[in-house]
Amino acid sequence: MDIVKELLALYDLEYKAYSSKINPTVPQETIIGVRIPKLRRLAKTLLKAAKQADKSEITQVNAFFSELPHKYFEENLLHAILISEMQVFNELVEELERFLPYVEDWATCDTISPKIFAERRPEAELLAYKWIKDSHPYTIRFGICVFMSYFLGDWFKVKQADTIVAIRSDEYYVNMMIAWYFATALAFNYEDVLPYLKDQRLAVWTHNKTIQKAVESFRIKPEQKEYLKTLRIPVRRKAVSK
Repeated sequence: MDIVKELLALYDLEYKAYSSKINPTVPQETIIGVRIPKLRRLAKTLLKAAKQADKSEITQVNAFFSELPHKYFEENLLHAILISEMQVFNELVEELERFLPYVEDWATCDTISPKIFAERRPEAELLAYKWIKDSHPYTIRFGICVFMSYFLGDWFKVKQADTIVAIRSDEYYVNMMIAWYFATALAFNYEDVLPYLKDQRLAVWTHNKTIQKAVESFRIKPEQKEYLKTLRIPVRRKAVSK
């Protein structure tokens, strides 16, 4: 199978326009326009072939993993989906470490969701702490996403939130993920997370975005939303000189 040829055959012009709109940082000429369900079906086909292959041969999945950087946006999404399905933890981490420096958009970043992390939380936690200290914005975003996906509820630790709240970045997609993390954490660990907003420990934009996302969430109670609204920080607009 020629993976790029398969992707090009799955293009959808209407979806390409939509995908281009919601992924403004992705070079438009690299977007084919392939819907996620079709990418997942292609991934399933590749993984089935890899499973049936002789252990001594290089599978198409392994060959695809080595072809970095990819040309097309959908190649990166497919890469993210394939990584998420890996079952051998050490091999997963190796591929993640190789792929993350090439991730340059929120969609690819957020598509990486290794199922095995739910079974290997102690190791995943240590990796997440490392990733959020990286210099690459989407590696940082992915590290925060790991904490949000696997370490809320019974797995929440104040140390995790303390580390995330200390992040200061000029990157929009890093700050948006910080806000998303705290808004989601409010739904699962409201009493633990509320002090971060009451004490205004987040940057102003991220603080207010956290409240906005929490108020929009169906998982936050109405009375909690009303209180959160009172914690918004007024932002003064700069006077425009005439």
